[in-house]
Amino acid sequence: MNFQFSFSLPEVFFILLGVSLLSGLFMIFPKVPLWYVRIHIGVISLPPMTSLLALITERENKIFGPWHLDSLAWLMAVFVLTIGFVVQKYSVRYLLGDYSYRKYFSLLTLTTVADTTAWLSDDLHWLLAGWGITLLGLTWLLKLNKQWYVAKKAGMYAGRMFAISWLLLLSASLWITQITGQWQISQVLTADSLAQFTAWEKTSITLLLIFSVMIPAGQFPFHRWLLDSVVAPTPVSAVMHAGIVNAGGILLTRFAPLFSGGSTQFVLLAFTAVSVIIGTGIMLVQADYKRQLVGSTIAQMGFMLIQIALQAYLAAIIHAVLHGLFKSTLFLQAGSVLRHKNPMFKPENRSSFFLTIIGGSLGILVGIGFWLTAPQEGYQLVSSIILAWSVSIAWTQLVAVGTGRISRVVGIFVLAITATVYGLIHAAFYRLLHGAIQIVIQPPSLVTALILIVLLGSTAFGTWLARNRSSTAFGVIYLWLVHFGEPHHNLVESHPKHLAKIMSRGGHSH
Repeated sequence: MNFQFSFSLPEVFFILLGVSLLSGLFMIFPKVPLWYVRIHIGVISLPPMTSLLALITERENKIFGPWHLDSLAWLMAVFVLTIGFVVQKYSVRYLLGDYSYRKYFSLLTLTTVADTTAWLSDDLHWLLAGWGITLLGLTWLLKLNKQWYVAKKAGMYAGRMFAISWLLLLSASLWITQITGQWQISQVLTADSLAQFTAWEKTSITLLLIFSVMIPAGQFPFHRWLLDSVVAPTPVSAVMHAGIVNAGGILLTRFAPLFSGGSTQFVLLAFTAVSVIIGTGIMLVQADYKRQLVGSTIAQMGFMLIQIALQAYLAAIIHAVLHGLFKSTLFLQAGSVLRHKNPMFKPENRSSFFLTIIGGSLGILVGIGFWLTAPQEGYQLVSSIILAWSVSIAWTQLVAVGTGRISRVVGIFVLAITATVYGLIHAAFYRLLHGAIQIVIQPPSLVTALILIVLLGSTAFGTWLARNRSSTAFGVIYLWLVHFGEPHHNLVESHPKHLAKIMSRGGHSH
């Protein structure tokens, strides 16, 4: 007899995803040899490659059982699973000798697989299950080292915050289902279903969605769990950026028809603007490298959610993906940031006033040119100002502040190459996601005005502080930010007591 098996690419992907999960759970058993970890790494490399193939070839927007498979879904699968694979590959040697070596791989696999299913789902049941398991897996990862009191406390606090986040999403989902009678997201977001929402119901549900994603994004006033997470091993900090801390951009983009045009944009804007300022301040004043990265994450997630408030969903997705790849890489490099041969203090280079003026003028011209491509779009104006500011700062750092002609010429080339790569990436994302998400919807003029005030005001304030470092105001703000970014007193240990206990039993800890 001849047996023929014919599977579509989505079916192959979900089979491989299931095999990866089983392989990860298999390592829970203590009798599994350590060499199996390398086989497991080979197994989990298959789903991201399959999803990449689907992203390239599967151009159709279709519903596949409980899954919504479009270019956005496949992009999220590639993004999450690739970071998960790289983190686990990195952990093979980094975590070797850890007391919970096998469990780390099991939980990392469980977390990334559940995270992937959440963003592929078209059914609220699967979204809730996938997102809940993702948050639970991250909680277990944070407190996996049970011998370390500090890690255990940080994990328990994060778990409580995650439970609140999930309950908010559950409440929003049940409310949506009660109004529309639908569990399928694609059916909920049709024009007929959206017409069933009253204004106050729509506002209340979007508020629940906003606060449910602000918590994992570490936005003020829910930022404490993210600051405390620095006690986790760097692979855990890296995997957080695989669609977990940046989940807000993905979830709110999926629910864009429900979120768009509501007054809740102002609520999201207010909290994220504060988060951007606080996160940037923490990044600048902290001496701990991982705490600097966490402060940067708070600020960057704030920028991503500001893009959502402006209904620039494409920009938010690009931000989430590129920031996730970049920041997870920085966390994996966190153990090699010290360079003992470099001098602690370097002589300050004086910038050329003439070149600085050229940089400012170039930034203005670039911003005007970008805005003229679509002047009717509110977000385009904000993007133009951000782009002009970025070009001006980059020119100042790479060209105006230099030690000679060669370094300045190199700086010009670096700036040109960076701008070209950014343009190519933006164009590629635009072609890839066009039709899968709303590109830009005109935001209210008041929202645009508030964004401009935040950008210009924070820039002016930061410039003033930089030039008045001897002032009382600078000292007060500096000390407040240092204190604000420090861990709670019960999350600090004078010496690693858990290591002494483990070594006394003849064990090892990483």
